[in-house]
Amino acid sequence: MSWRQPTRRAAPARKPRVDREGNEQKVLIRWMLGESMRATLVGDLYEAIYHVPNGGQRNKKTAADLKAQGVKSGVSDLVIMDARGGYLGLYLEFKATPPDHAATSESQRDWLTLAESKGYLAVLARGVEEGKAVIRQYATWEPTRVQGPRLAMEHGSEWRR
Repeated sequence: MSWRQPTRRAAPARKPRVDREGNEQKVLIRWMLGESMRATLVGDLYEAIYHVPNGGQRNKKTAADLKAQGVKSGVSDLVIMDARGGYLGLYLEFKATPPDHAATSESQRDWLTLAESKGYLAVLARGVEEGKAVIRQYATWEPTRVQGPRLAMEHGSEWRR
């Protein structure tokens, strides 16, 4: 009688993780680039929009280093640094289209509340179409006007040379 080692079943292959939110956000930014090329009101905002890369998997050391450098949990995905409609700019928390969207975390809701309290428009958009609608509407608003003289900063290095 020969002894045989039990046969192990191979673990089923994991499905690759699909970053639906990231993929949809790329579509939104590509749409804005196209609007920029067509010289539309939305396109005028393309140069002023940027993504805050707070998410993603990181090892503990990298995460600690980034936190020490100022990375904060909950900061919105997209920022438009163009003051319109009486606001200083727009913080846009972007989620994938339902039903593929992730829940909005407490830290994300807290950041939107903080941004709003500091004079920014703070919006949650679920999906490309809602994101487009937000940006289209924001693009139609009149620029926010600064009243009175601006103060001069005495510190910092000169960068305008």
